[in-house]
Amino acid sequence: MPALPRRKSIPVQIGAVTLGGSAPVVVQSMTNTDTADIEGTAQQVRDLARAGSELVRITVNSDEAATAVPHICERLAQMNVSVPIVGDFHFNGHKLLKAHPACAAALAKYRINPGNVGRGSKRDTQFAEMIEVACEYQKPVRIGVNWGSLDQDLLARMMDDNSKLAEPLDAQQVMHEALVSSAIDSAARAVELGLAKDHIVISCKVSGVQDLISVYRQLATRCDYALHLGLTEAGMGSKGIVASTAAMGVLLQEGIGDTIRVSLTPEPNGDRTNEVIVAQEMLQTMGLRSFTPMVVACPGCGRTTSTYFQELAKNIQTHIRHQMPEWRKQYIGVADMTVAVMGCVVNGPGESKHANIGISLPGTGERPVAPVYIDGEKGPTLKGEHIAEEFQALVEDYVTRTYQRKQAS
Repeated sequence: MPALPRRKSIPVQIGAVTLGGSAPVVVQSMTNTDTADIEGTAQQVRDLARAGSELVRITVNSDEAATAVPHICERLAQMNVSVPIVGDFHFNGHKLLKAHPACAAALAKYRINPGNVGRGSKRDTQFAEMIEVACEYQKPVRIGVNWGSLDQDLLARMMDDNSKLAEPLDAQQVMHEALVSSAIDSAARAVELGLAKDHIVISCKVSGVQDLISVYRQLATRCDYALHLGLTEAGMGSKGIVASTAAMGVLLQEGIGDTIRVSLTPEPNGDRTNEVIVAQEMLQTMGLRSFTPMVVACPGCGRTTSTYFQELAKNIQTHIRHQMPEWRKQYIGVADMTVAVMGCVVNGPGESKHANIGISLPGTGERPVAPVYIDGEKGPTLKGEHIAEEFQALVEDYVTRTYQRKQAS
């Protein structure tokens, strides 16, 4: 598949991770633990990193949280987790960064929201204080505007100016302009204060699909900063997944976006890593990156009244995700593998031939045998009660035979 054109942006280095330029789109996520809980936060960062998050953001909202940050980083080092940690600051970030130099030094990047760094005359001073700390420690900054916390003074001025025009814009257009202006003007101010352009990432997050597309199209044409892309407050379950992919899929197809987060509301006691998996699958199904072997499976129909193929597809996908962290360390190119688990003879053999390795299970009324296809050629035929285990073993064997082992470092 030919590579999609990418908007040219200024590359930003965050630890070992590069955003923008010619670098691949980076997946990131955020913890929902109390950052003052050192062990709980470190464990969740580890889980997110293992799932594939290449940056992890944590809330830094109190003295206790700021004090915990360097200890969290130390704990992660003990776990052999090297993912860059981003500090999320609101309201009191200027105080915390100055009062806790160990926190300021330990973080790989700061996130600043220009809408809540201060009100009135304090706004510019407190924003400047945060940028000065970033310059002192040579840390990149994401200037993250959000329409839920937009600078109300700026918005009021723009609404007032708009009302005086002969042909005023509608309120939504003014809101979009306020978001874009806040981000770009804040970035310009950061540069004036000494922050290098290659230390700036911009985001303008909204919760409406069409609003996000409109705002980021404007951002992309009016600046060359690296862009963090995400639909804020996307929601729970299928709604959050659909909304996020609908918005970001359009922008990514247009080459807009250097790093993404899928902001899913987890189910009660749900797994935070789901948002990482959704982000990876979005990029992989679009052909932008490869993270893990893809499992192709049919939806089922009246020919597949047995749930056996569904269970096998789920088990294979779970097994692959479980194995992938180790496979990634050992083998080159394994993330590009495709595995087909099909439920009947209609499309089963064809899809299995298109995959690297695939199985066509017997549908209703078909012979109780399951032919396996390997690199387009018919391989063994499985039958009996242990088809699942035997096919899983064939997948493992395919990986070890097909993909080159990495050299020991």
